[in-house]
Amino acid sequence: MCKGIFSSRRLQEQYRSDGGCMDPQKSSDDNVSPSRKLADPRHKWVDSQCRICDMPGQIRPREAVDKFGVENVADDVLLAILLRAGTKGINVVDLAKGLLHRYATLTAIAETSVADLASIKGIGPVKAQMLKAALELGRRINVEVRPVSPKMVTPADVYALLRDQAVRLDHEIFWVILLDAKNVLKCQPVDVTSGILDASLVHPREVFREAIRSAAAAVVLAHNHPSGDTTPSSQDLSITRQLIEAGGVIDIKVLDHVILGRPHATNSTGYLSLRESGLVKFI
Repeated sequence: MCKGIFSSRRLQEQYRSDGGCMDPQKSSDDNVSPSRKLADPRHKWVDSQCRICDMPGQIRPREAVDKFGVENVADDVLLAILLRAGTKGINVVDLAKGLLHRYATLTAIAETSVADLASIKGIGPVKAQMLKAALELGRRINVEVRPVSPKMVTPADVYALLRDQAVRLDHEIFWVILLDAKNVLKCQPVDVTSGILDASLVHPREVFREAIRSAAAAVVLAHNHPSGDTTPSSQDLSITRQLIEAGGVIDIKVLDHVILGRPHATNSTGYLSLRESGLVKFI
């Protein structure tokens, strides 16, 4: 039997008498409002044998949004709307729930490639592209609402500035963050090089060219580790020392070098500051 969410015992009895596929909730759920039930992932809607058209209107994804507001429904409801339809044996609601169960978070879904999403039964390339496009729009909105000239005071500020971009990369990128005398960002971070970090690629000439052109008083260096592990390599330390020395010659301070990764058991912040770690001496 399929499990549904009803706003009253009268509706439960009505659907039972009408032969609907919905099995009423236990009496302990009777006092819970429909909006809370729809927003609560603990409440299972239907099993895979029910079609979306068999559901009562109030628990279909689109009707749920119309009735309770897009901000009051759970993630799986919004995913179901994006997916639009399920596949044979799996309705769209269960398909959305399955995605969240598989990846746990929306961020993890956003970081998954179109090819990997498309390989999931019921998704395919078209739905995979729609999901990626919607989640990418959300990421871009998040970037747009940031202050135009944030102040870079701590490594956490650097991580917040670059996190959304860094976590999606499968290769290393080296950025230079240009600051004025008050540590306010002068422009968007400059992408110096992509690929494996190498001293021959991260040359002082490339790193400080934009700093000189923009009359920056100081810079913060940053690069990502696609593995998520922020442990610095010997190459990371060597390049940092070289750039600190070069910056001293042209009177542009290198304030820090922040390695960007992902939060994990040994590093809950998701980043490592070489200045704070004491692994490199800054002027």
